[in-house]
Amino acid sequence: MLPRMRHGLPPLDSLWAFHLVAETGSLTAAAALLNVTQPAISKRLRELEALVDCALVRRGANSLSLTPAGARYAEELRQGFAQIQAATRNLQTPANAPLRVRAYTTWALRWLIPRLSRFKALHPAIDVEVSTSTAEVDLAREGVDAAIRSGPRDMPPAPHARRLQPVTVAPFAAPLLADGRNVASLLAGNLLGSRVRPRDWPAWLRHNGLPPQAPTLFFESTTLAIQAAVEGLGTVICTPGFVAEEVRAGRLREVAGERLVTPDCYWLILPQGHLSSRLQSFVDWLIEEAGQEAGAR
Repeated sequence: MLPRMRHGLPPLDSLWAFHLVAETGSLTAAAALLNVTQPAISKRLRELEALVDCALVRRGANSLSLTPAGARYAEELRQGFAQIQAATRNLQTPANAPLRVRAYTTWALRWLIPRLSRFKALHPAIDVEVSTSTAEVDLAREGVDAAIRSGPRDMPPAPHARRLQPVTVAPFAAPLLADGRNVASLLAGNLLGSRVRPRDWPAWLRHNGLPPQAPTLFFESTTLAIQAAVEGLGTVICTPGFVAEEVRAGRLREVAGERLVTPDCYWLILPQGHLSSRLQSFVDWLIEEAGQEAGAR
């Protein structure tokens, strides 16, 4: 006998089983996560399909895929479970717990952290804990309140993502290299770049009508490439805001040419559902800071 739908809702265990199958693409993987057998997962899926009177998965000899209706249902369930996880985390999070923000290393070190004292002055009761990674982030699963990632400005990386700032790049070199040299001779030396953004040099050269040249030294992060430029190893291409302090101190100079606004931007990724007042305060401040920087250019 099939379980009854109470209040129009299928049993939670069936919904969660279908959600895990959709997330993992595998009955075996979903069964392992729930610590049950594969036939048990199959039974829950069949019961769910009978209750909603709709085929959710296609079953092959050695494969399983979602039907169009199943894909829509899985996405809506994913959003719903994410909201439940966020609500539970907010309920369990102490009022004085720090906000956890995930970002790229260079953006965190050279843009966010130098500004955090201003946020602290406005909100002394809210601490911000910053972690760094280039990997995709699942806010609910990893207990992260917000994340910053770069990507095409017309393609949000998550359902609840807000554009934060465009990715603008320009070349910089130490005064020892930059003084008394024209652009062509300067760029004939080492071009320093980051493996995270390998296309910035070709795009900037093309934008400024210069012949294509391949970067000669790639680093794991833009931070390392910037330090290499400070040490006189070549010319680095990066976001001008990342080297503002080096330029003010005279350790780097911008190379002649027009800055390039790339097709990318930094996105602020937020949890679904209602934001806590603490997170909303941080979001409002972050967007204002990014706006002020854009207006100062």
